[in-house]
Amino acid sequence: MDTKIKNYLGYTGILILIVASYGVASYVRTYSKSIQPGSFRSFSVTGEGKVVAIPDVAQFTFSVLTQGGKDLSALQKENTTKVNRAIGVVKASGVEDKDVKTESYSVEPRYQYFNCSPALFESGKPCPPPEIVGYTVQQVVSVKVRNFEKIGSMLADVVQGGANSVSQLSFRVDDPTEVQNQARSEAIQKAKARAKAVAKAGGFRLGDLLSIEEGGYYPQPVFYKTMDATVGRGGAESAPAIEPGSQDVVVNVTLRYEIR
Repeated sequence: MDTKIKNYLGYTGILILIVASYGVASYVRTYSKSIQPGSFRSFSVTGEGKVVAIPDVAQFTFSVLTQGGKDLSALQKENTTKVNRAIGVVKASGVEDKDVKTESYSVEPRYQYFNCSPALFESGKPCPPPEIVGYTVQQVVSVKVRNFEKIGSMLADVVQGGANSVSQLSFRVDDPTEVQNQARSEAIQKAKARAKAVAKAGGFRLGDLLSIEEGGYYPQPVFYKTMDATVGRGGAESAPAIEPGSQDVVVNVTLRYEIR
């Protein structure tokens, strides 16, 4: 009887050791994969998605620069009057308050420099320091336009309203999230199809998807040349013709799979 009990206990101990060993081995495999999944048996594929986006917002800046003498208060008042008049023109064309923003405001002194001859230094007299003879006041305003039919006339009218220059005209997609998602989805589908083709050609099965890396090209706005104060002097007939065109949004993805 004692022999049977001993044998039973021995078999039970061996079984416990086997189960414990399997559990440890399984844990080691899982932990190893969590640290560096499929590091020795994996491969990567790439896919590209491209969506043609139509810009829905135009943006430009205009500046008002006023130069004069030492009466800074009068210069600031003159500059503010011109800026407000130009902003009034923009808002009269249907641009909302939220789409008009002051980008910068600056006041700079203008100096007169003296050309001191060598004879002056030889006489021991100091060279007179630069003298402030006036000031330059400049304000730059950024405008977003959502009605493209009014862009050309607005650019001309802003100059007539008092702006010295109009610059940085560009077109963009106001919220590119949707088109980026479309391009990303297309890129992933292409990468998945390529992974299946590679696995079939290589004679192996696809394992788990280990990682996704994304890169892409999101188009920068196309800027048009600066227009100076002569633009728009001829009235509505001189308003420039503006075409927004289209932009390609491209997303690239890299999928890394485990080989089985």
